[in-house]
Amino acid sequence: MRKILIVEDDEKLCRELGIFLTNNGYQAESLPEGDYTVAAILEAKPDLVLLDLGLPGTDGLYLCRELRKTCELPVIVITSQDTQMAELMSMSQGADDFVTKPFHLQILLARIEAVLKRVYREPVVKEQQQLGVFTLDVARAVIASKEGSAELTKNELRILDCLARRRNEIVSRDDLISHLWDSELFVDDNTLTVNMTRLRGKLEAIGVRNVIQTKRGLGYVLLCDTESM
Repeated sequence: MRKILIVEDDEKLCRELGIFLTNNGYQAESLPEGDYTVAAILEAKPDLVLLDLGLPGTDGLYLCRELRKTCELPVIVITSQDTQMAELMSMSQGADDFVTKPFHLQILLARIEAVLKRVYREPVVKEQQQLGVFTLDVARAVIASKEGSAELTKNELRILDCLARRRNEIVSRDDLISHLWDSELFVDDNTLTVNMTRLRGKLEAIGVRNVIQTKRGLGYVLLCDTESM
């Protein structure tokens, strides 16, 4: 589980971000009030930092610059300074992304996941994966079992690929939507539901049942150790 460190003096925003990130599968922490130092950030050992520029007693740009002198820890600046100069200065000091307040939480989540994927590259996925009682051929976008095979659409393939990367773990709907968004495919909550229904239908057509289970209020899980045929 990736840890996100929130370096922000707005306590309400810290709480909201902490709850939101936790609900989306991350470990969220914030620094004690006033302890906005490079040493405190490094001691927390986060995988990514959300850094406000307007911190009391220090300068967010200074923190970003000093972090870059010692490590490659990814930093996303979150600030109310909605100017091109603020963005330019942030990026020149080593920030990986720049998000202005007020922001949509889903937009911020997509930015976080994009940076994490770029910095912590996932291992290459095999073109053909054995997923319990069926196989997924990523290169051909085909699922197959002893009873037959079926071709997948681009959306269906991306959904199943995302579930397969985290097999036997719950994947939130927001994670799936962000995964598709990162591939430059537009989807919303309704589109995800439609594609999930079609994907399940294609699995059932080749005799594979109940491998994608809905966890109400949490998301979906791909069970790969089940005998579901």
